[in-house]
Amino acid sequence: MLLIENLKVELGDKILLDHIDLEIRPGETHVLFGPNGSGKTSLLMTIMGYPQYKVVAGKMSFKGLDITYMPINERAKLGIGMSYQRPPTIHGLKTRQMVKICAQGATDVEGLARMVNFSEFLDRDVNAGFSGGEIKRSELLQLMAQNPDFMLFDEPESGVDMENIHLVGKAIAALLQKDSVHQDAKSKAQVKRERTKMGLIITHTGYILDYVAADKGQVLYDGRLSCISNPREILNCISQNGYEECVRCMA
Repeated sequence: MLLIENLKVELGDKILLDHIDLEIRPGETHVLFGPNGSGKTSLLMTIMGYPQYKVVAGKMSFKGLDITYMPINERAKLGIGMSYQRPPTIHGLKTRQMVKICAQGATDVEGLARMVNFSEFLDRDVNAGFSGGEIKRSELLQLMAQNPDFMLFDEPESGVDMENIHLVGKAIAALLQKDSVHQDAKSKAQVKRERTKMGLIITHTGYILDYVAADKGQVLYDGRLSCISNPREILNCISQNGYEECVRCMA
């Protein structure tokens, strides 16, 4: 569903990403590790379509369509959504209004808000005075309303306490259809769900792996994807040996 081939990206006069090849299939969740400044957020912003991240080589396709130079709004309509690490405060726009915009019309805002314990914040300006955990829940609420096919998560554990990590982790797992068994509405029988949602998650701590069963892990180091393996094996390697040795060992 998502295919990136030989991608090269610059910001200003600096090359941030080079020789990026990535394929994420329907139902898969990938985890992205890497030190600060390695280009992880830049990759997510490029996939989402922020124009300041200029693609100078390579190609990105989603659902069989070339999205390399497609604007952000068209990518969102196509089914790509993102949860930001540091989203802006938007004064004058209530969170309730934002959720309705993300849903493109009628939706049970109250019902969605209850799922992430966010009902009391709906009539506050978007992210105004929110704590780290509240910002993450606000981002998840907007994603739930949008219900995209492919979701980008930029450090969902960042600035979040342990109680909120549990709530955030469960919400992300639900968004990515990790609860593979559900109850049929008519027969009430337990039915195995076919996963179609895709995810790409940036993490430093790996806490999200306690809630989301990721399929593959990769390391982005110095602007290049260096290896692909089991996410927990990569995390253990990084913890024991550091990024540089991990890349050398697992490349």
